[in-house]
Amino acid sequence: MNLQDVAAHWVALHEALGLGAPIASEAEYERALSEVDQMVDATDGEDSHPLWGLIAVAGDRIRAYEAGIHPWPDSSSPSAVLASLMQEHALRQADLPEIGSQGVVSEVLAGKRQLNARQIAALAKRFAVPADVFLP
Repeated sequence: MNLQDVAAHWVALHEALGLGAPIASEAEYERALSEVDQMVDATDGEDSHPLWGLIAVAGDRIRAYEAGIHPWPDSSSPSAVLASLMQEHALRQADLPEIGSQGVVSEVLAGKRQLNARQIAALAKRFAVPADVFLP
């Protein structure tokens, strides 16, 4: 594959997903979230899948848009992000079956347990956020 072929594919990706430019509107943002959800579903949450590179690019665009509109906590900790989302949505530990029992959720929030790929994919879908916000 030469540069011309790559450029043609990039143009097609940009036209389909809008990845060639920053997200500029709420409609583009919602579209990007939907596309990422579909890609995460297509990978079954397996971060070794080749689509995760594309998910990462889309995630960068989404994060850049959110930085001005929906800022994340000043922590890179997945537990801090989860705690913030729980507070924003008025959820209790028992309200997160995507993670497991209340005890498992408590361990995640305390930093004693890491989220696995299945849990991350489910939380990203539930909260309509990029999966990588739950990565350390």
